[in-house]
Amino acid sequence: MKYLTGVYWERGGAAVNQDSVVLLRVLTARGRIAMAAVCDGMGGMAQGERASGYVTRRLQEWFYDTLLRAVRKRKPVWVIRRSLDRLVYHMQEYLADYAAGQGAGMGTTMTVLVLWEKIYLCWHLGDSRMYHLYAGRKGINCVTVDHVRDGHRLTKCVGSFGYERPDFKTGTVRPGQGFLLCSDGFRRKADASELAQTLCPRQIDGQMQIERRLREIGEACRKRGERDNLSAVYLKAVK
Repeated sequence: MKYLTGVYWERGGAAVNQDSVVLLRVLTARGRIAMAAVCDGMGGMAQGERASGYVTRRLQEWFYDTLLRAVRKRKPVWVIRRSLDRLVYHMQEYLADYAAGQGAGMGTTMTVLVLWEKIYLCWHLGDSRMYHLYAGRKGINCVTVDHVRDGHRLTKCVGSFGYERPDFKTGTVRPGQGFLLCSDGFRRKADASELAQTLCPRQIDGQMQIERRLREIGEACRKRGERDNLSAVYLKAVK
């Protein structure tokens, strides 16, 4: 399976971009593997950009040091899941210690997608989202659940609230399907039907087109009054 990909990363109306994104693709003897992640540093806390940047950096290390080795050794999915859960625990400990030394809380959302041939793996904490997009009538499905209270207050993240095991989901991938990972600023003023129509996998045939359509959504959200950072990663599976 091959992947068409694109990234959108925009500061928007905020003074600092506290979002961080990752997009990696590798061809191995056991097939192509891709990883995408969106981490949204918590705007109400100090150094949210430091928290999100730290998490994305550790995720990249995990991809090259742990995930690829697990794939090469034919480890089962539960071993891969446990390895990233363990990493989240250590990242949580680091951020808690760092924040205590600074005298201020810090944290970030985390939504991670791994595509490996015919399966996907998703880990999630916070209110960033992952959508699964289809070419047919089904259109779009939000795979993740927002960890929020009262409509906007985060209840889970990597950082200030203590360790929480990430939500985990796995499923199948077929050629012609797409995946969107995004921060809340990117999707808050764009409903699911708009995302499904603009990012329909059937209409996507290259990276430039993906990035143009992501930019169209981002600019539309800003015109509607969105002031937050806007970040998104899109992947389409192809034969």
